[in-house]
Amino acid sequence: MAFSTNLLKRLGTTNPVLEKSLIYEVKNVFASMVGMDHLLHLPLAVDPASAFSDCVSALVGLAGTYNGLVSQHVPSPLAKKLAGQMLETADPSEEEVEDALGELANIIAGAFKSHISAGSLDIRLSTPSVVSGKQYVIHVAKKPDVMTLLFDSEDEWFMAALALEKD
Repeated sequence: MAFSTNLLKRLGTTNPVLEKSLIYEVKNVFASMVGMDHLLHLPLAVDPASAFSDCVSALVGLAGTYNGLVSQHVPSPLAKKLAGQMLETADPSEEEVEDALGELANIIAGAFKSHISAGSLDIRLSTPSVVSGKQYVIHVAKKPDVMTLLFDSEDEWFMAALALEKD
């Protein structure tokens, strides 16, 4: 999925340039925070509302010049592995997993924010929210433009998405 021409014009960018920048940011965050240096971006179109189950989803709201949501959706076993690597523990608790995924989402949201706002001061980030379970759907009140990015790490996938309100 890609952003509309109208939104891209307001952002002063193109879909390929923005996508490349966001991919770079996710890879950079996962390399520095979790030690995943060989993260592979999969150029597949995915729908965040239907492409995951038994996951941990971390969400950070954007408010200001652009309103929207940054989210990451990680299968539960991978979420536990990521939290363990961040916290240097073999068996993180459910709360530690949620905190770690929320922190990753917060850092990614901050990085994404810099690509949609020149000064980054006109957009505020919410506190991360985390949802987990076997089956759930996340709905956004207004149908936003969404850019989803699918990544592969040692045969386990996860998704990062940026949703912005349309004009």
